[in-house]
Amino acid sequence: MSDAGPSGALSAAVAGGPVGAAPGPPVAAKGGAESALQRRILWGLALGAAAGVVASWLGRASPGASRAVAWLADGVAHPIGQVFLRLLFLVVLPLVFASLSAGVARLGELRDVGRLGARTLAFFLVTSACAVAIGLAAMGLVRPGAGFDEVTRAGLMETFGGEVARVQEAAAARGAGTLRAFVDQLLDAFLPRNVLSAVVQMQMLPLIVASLLFGVALTRVDEARRWSMLGWLDTLADAMVRIVELAMRLAPLAVFCLIFGVTARFGLDLLVKLSLFVTLVLFSYVVQLLVVYPVLLRVLARRGGLDFLRRSVPVMVTAFSTSSSSATLPTSIRVAETSLGVRPAVAGFVLPLGATMNMNGTALFEGAVVLFVAQVFGVPLDLLQQALVVVLCVLASVGAAGVPGGSLPLLMIVMAQVGVPPDGIALVLGVDRLLDMGRTVVNVTGDLVCAAWIEQVERAGRGPLGT
Repeated sequence: MSDAGPSGALSAAVAGGPVGAAPGPPVAAKGGAESALQRRILWGLALGAAAGVVASWLGRASPGASRAVAWLADGVAHPIGQVFLRLLFLVVLPLVFASLSAGVARLGELRDVGRLGARTLAFFLVTSACAVAIGLAAMGLVRPGAGFDEVTRAGLMETFGGEVARVQEAAAARGAGTLRAFVDQLLDAFLPRNVLSAVVQMQMLPLIVASLLFGVALTRVDEARRWSMLGWLDTLADAMVRIVELAMRLAPLAVFCLIFGVTARFGLDLLVKLSLFVTLVLFSYVVQLLVVYPVLLRVLARRGGLDFLRRSVPVMVTAFSTSSSSATLPTSIRVAETSLGVRPAVAGFVLPLGATMNMNGTALFEGAVVLFVAQVFGVPLDLLQQALVVVLCVLASVGAAGVPGGSLPLLMIVMAQVGVPPDGIALVLGVDRLLDMGRTVVNVTGDLVCAAWIEQVERAGRGPLGT
């Protein structure tokens, strides 16, 4: 039975090729096509943002112009963007199950799965804690919430009061206010009573657990039957990748429409009102992305950070435009295998886990919001409470859904734990979409960095794939 995986020859190399060989460069023709697609997507991103700002400005001229802009955003841009997103979401569940189950099954021994999983989880926790610390440090040094304009605060609370009620309802369903309820929510996120119901609702952690268990079980069945099932899983993953390739043809137009819808709705007003907070959060994202990750790549993976990030641009652009780690997962796997030299066994294990559990940007954002809102409402947080914020934000980021806005209910729970008014989340809801785009980029890039490190460890002969 063939062991061909989602990327053909690369997967065959995992089955029988020289595992110790250095990753080769991508095929020139394919690399040229990838570069052309990257340029078109970046143009779509820039033009969509510019067109949205102009449309927002023109929409203020008259009620008729405002209705025309709303029709363009809701009746034209929104459907096109949603077709792209739904094509990506279509493949997420089968791709995660097939890739992760096959990746675990190929490791062969349960102790190997444990070693690889322990390294991956340790990387996720350490980098998430580092990200929260960066966000808290930026907010603590500059204190953008101190002396916040009372009129602006009241206006934002009133404007987004309805949205707060919706998020509060979700947070209440998760048991906001008690530590035991918080822990129970995390347990339910990993091991719900009804796995199928959770998966239908796009809760990824139960699917991750089921995939891991299925992969481990495959290592315990007859070898011939195991390889037969791996053939089925590889075929399923390969078919999902072909759907992703189809969706990416729509990506430049879809990215234009998605960004246009956001900027046409909000314009630049909210950025002006919350400019210091937004600037600090974006700066913190950049520090994590351009300082922490390149250092980790150089020290742990023995790779050049800037070249690695350049090859990761398609993933970053997809993450920025979709605001979803789950929707970006198919692109992450494809780029990791074809451009970054990560073998399918590693990519199929690390990246699905990362799309659900490694939320560096989300953890950073949550810590920054908690401290910002505390400053606005005059709630002092000492060092011990800020340390608790770090721990809770790391845990909450693990339990956050990998979809737009998926971190907000758990963020309200974190705020309640340290005495910060959860209603204060209204202050940042208006700019959450923009910040969500940025933190998703940080999230998925962290997944790729982790995969590169695991690949280096295994190729160096210190793990199950390197032997």
